[in-house]
Amino acid sequence: MKYFSTINGHKMKKIIFTDKAPAPIGPYSQAVLVGNTLYTSGQIALNPVTMELVLDTIENETKQVMENMKTVLAAANMTFDNVAKTSIFIMNMCDFARINTIYSQYFDEKTAPARETVQVAGLPKGVNIEISMVAVL
Repeated sequence: MKYFSTINGHKMKKIIFTDKAPAPIGPYSQAVLVGNTLYTSGQIALNPVTMELVLDTIENETKQVMENMKTVLAAANMTFDNVAKTSIFIMNMCDFARINTIYSQYFDEKTAPARETVQVAGLPKGVNIEISMVAVL
C-alpha cells in the first residue's frame, strides 16, 4: 500500500508499506518516497511471517535484514541497484567481516552504494545489526 501526504493539494511524500516485511512497531513508516528518493527505516532481523527474530548466527541475521530490505525496496518498485547509500549499525565490530560477506552478495562491487558502518551500544530488541538505506529512481 502507498499513502500520499499532501500540503495545499501537492503530493509531498508517499508512504511505502508492504506486508512482506516486518510491520512498523511504532510511529514510523517502513519507507518514505519523496520525489525520486526513497528513505528506508532501519530493518532488523524480524521474520515477517512469524515476527520472530533470526539471531542464530550473524550471517543469518544479516541475510534476514537484507531480505527485509529487499521487500521494502520492491514495494517502491526499486532494487538494490537503486541504493545510493546504506547505514549499518552493529553491536560488535568484530562481526564486520562476516556481515560484509553476506552484505556483498546483494551488491555489485563496481556499483555498490556509499556506506557507513558504526558500532553502537544497543539496538532494538537486542539485535546485533540494523541497516537503513537511501535509494534513488
